[in-house]
Order: sequence, then C-alpha cells, then structure tokens
Amino acid sequence: MAMELSIIGYDPAGSWAKTAAGLEELLSYRNPAGINWINVAGLEDGAFINQLAEQYRIHPLTVEDILNTGQRPKVEEFDEYLFIIFKSITGRQGELVFGQISVVIQGNTVLSFQQSPGDSFDGIRRRIHDNGSKVRRMGADYLAYQLWDAVVDEYFLVLDSLGTVIEDFEDRALDDKDPGFIPDIQKAKQKLLQLRRAIWPLRESLSLLLKLDSPHIGSELEPFFKDLQENAVQAAEVVETYRELINGVIEINYASLSNRMNRVMKVLTIISTLFIPLTFIVGVYGMNFANMPELQSPYAYPIVWAVMILIAAGMLIFFKRRKWF
Repeated sequence: MAMELSIIGYDPAGSWAKTAAGLEELLSYRNPAGINWINVAGLEDGAFINQLAEQYRIHPLTVEDILNTGQRPKVEEFDEYLFIIFKSITGRQGELVFGQISVVIQGNTVLSFQQSPGDSFDGIRRRIHDNGSKVRRMGADYLAYQLWDAVVDEYFLVLDSLGTVIEDFEDRALDDKDPGFIPDIQKAKQKLLQLRRAIWPLRESLSLLLKLDSPHIGSELEPFFKDLQENAVQAAEVVETYRELINGVIEINYASLSNRMNRVMKVLTIISTLFIPLTFIVGVYGMNFANMPELQSPYAYPIVWAVMILIAAGMLIFFKRRKWF
C-alpha cells in the first residue's frame, strides 16, 4: 500500500491543500506565516519518516514509537514538541479495524502519522476550507484537538453498532436451535477486549495532558480537552457496560441450557423410575423355577400385565400430584 503525503495550510484569511510525491516537494509547500498540517498516511517508508523527523528535530525514540504500531495511547512532552499517540477504530463489514495515529505538535505545525490511508478527518478538512470557521482562527494545538476529537467520536459510532449486536444476543440466548450463538458471542467479547485496550489508556493520556501545563497547548484549550476526557471516560464506561451485558447474556444462556438439561434429566429419571418395579416383576418371572404356581395359571400372563400397568399408572399419578413433572 503506497504512502500518501498531504499538507494543508491555513490562516484566518484563507486555506489551501496540496499532495506531494516526496519530501522536498512536501516541504516546499510550507507557509511559515500560517498553520501547516502535514499528514502521512502509511508507515511503510521508514527512511522517509526519518528524513521528515530530522527536518523537524523529532527525537529518534519518537520516530521509533511512530513506526511501532503496537504502542499504547500516550502523551509525551519534549522541549520542542508535544507527542501524542491514540488509536483509531472503524467498523467495516462487521469487523473492527484498528489503526495507530501519532501526532506531533511543534509551533505552528501539526504532523500526523497514520498507520494506513483512510481516516475520519474529512469533516476537519471541510471546516479548514470554510471561511470564518473556528479552526481557521485557532492555532496548531486546536487542530490537534480536532484530530483527537474526531477519532473519539468514531468510537461512539462503533460502540452503537456493537450495542445493536449485543441487544440481539439477549434474544438469541434463549434459542436452543442457534448453533452460531456461542461463536458470535465469543467474537463480540474479543472485540470488546480490543476496544478496552484502545480506549482505557486514552483516559490516562488526557489526564496527563491536562496536568502537564505544556507550552505547546494553550490554556484556552483546557475546557476542550476536559470535554474530550469526559467523552473518553464515557466511551470506556460504555465498553464496561457492554462487557457486563455480554457476561449476563452468557449466564442466561448457561442457565437456559442447564434448565433444558434438567428437564431432560427429569423425564429420563421418571422413565427409569417407572421401569424399576416393572423390571423387578419381569426379572422374578424370568427365573424359570419349576415350582412357581403362577406359571401354571392360564391367567398369569394377562394378570402380570395388568399389575405392571397399574403400578406404572399409579406411579405416574403419584408423580403428577407431587408436581414432579
């Protein structure tokens, strides 16, 4: 998959957007007087990312974190820039697609590195090109907030979709003729675990950011990041709620299976109990001793049948009165 390079520049007076084929072309578009948003979609070309990092004096450890897409969400402050990592989550054809987004805030420039092309930033791009929009009047820190906020908003779309699936599980839990229920609910549990790993550390990152008092984040943005933190906490709570619901559905399914098994065992036990005296009678008359007076009677056979039927009927009536079935 090819790397996509783009740069958007703006100020209160206007905006522009360019795509580039290489580093030299990309850097030639920079506007020192306005805000520059450089977006790198795709991390296959490590050499290019290292060259770009050198231009902006980004520490090698930061570059290593950018290229290592298994990082936890985090915030790190350096002398010349602020570094943020968070996870993007999108739903595609019933599957969750996770990606890592790294953001560097340095002066009037925001550099964003996406694990793969395709993002949820189109709304931000439209606002940048909208005359009079708030983002045009704000600095690079506000743009970074907008990127982060767009990703968190995407979390709720994914969670809403997953919530619909979980509601369906509640109906399926009592259906004993649904062979796909167990695999589907296990898959949903795995998705929730992945969501938890992506969303829970986000709360810690935002808490740290609010405590940093960083020169790279203006004080006027504190309410925005507090609101973003509240959204992250809410998303994390939704994940936990869904996990509890999944566990409850699994318990309902186990209880339903156990109840059905108990009913089956009750029927089998009653049948077995009915045959105990019948088996005893048949066993006695199957011993074939010579001196058994009942064997000589012409009515012995029908009498034995009548006795066994009466015993079975009497036991059934007894069980019914005791409400055993």
